[in-house]
Amino acid sequence: MITVAVIEDNRLVREGIADMLNELADVRVVLAATSLDTSQLKAANPHVVLLDVGLQDGSSLRLAERIPQEARQARVIVMDLLPAHEEIAEFVNVGVAGFILKDATFDDFVGTIRSVANGGRVLPPLMTATLFSQIAGTAVRRGQAEALDAVRLTQREQEVVALIAEGLSNKEIAGRLGIATDTVKSHVRNIMDKLALRSRLQIAAYALGQDS
Repeated sequence: MITVAVIEDNRLVREGIADMLNELADVRVVLAATSLDTSQLKAANPHVVLLDVGLQDGSSLRLAERIPQEARQARVIVMDLLPAHEEIAEFVNVGVAGFILKDATFDDFVGTIRSVANGGRVLPPLMTATLFSQIAGTAVRRGQAEALDAVRLTQREQEVVALIAEGLSNKEIAGRLGIATDTVKSHVRNIMDKLALRSRLQIAAYALGQDS
């Protein structure tokens, strides 16, 4: 039996998902909530957590990072209409195992839950090529270490790279460094230009490659 928690602040969507999943023989919704309640999550200890990327309090990324700490076996699936690639990279960096579009078919929705519960990682087909081509390109970039070492990042840019590698969002980086979010965005653009990278995921891969 696959146990599932649903964190979604739209009551109609939350209850609809729970009702449909509970009709399946191999899936049971053990928690349906508008936000993360640590004690409830620990008690439910679900295999899979369905997390709405658009929670009104803006806490989705922070929750995605916290959930595995609170419920050790839980794997997170993010739900959205169409997340931006930067958002996908941020969620990948904090360990999210799957993404499902809210306009997916029910069969695809359930298939994603089953795959993630069995240890898989799932992206919607329209996102797969772009994101995984970026990940595959990591090996090529690591072969260019000598050239990358010659690039001079400022101290602040190095700090931003390190925090991206930790999985922090632009807003979280701004808070950590005591600077404006727009300033962080500017640093990220400069880093991408200097290192010839195209995404935050690539910046994180670069940082991890430098540390290895």
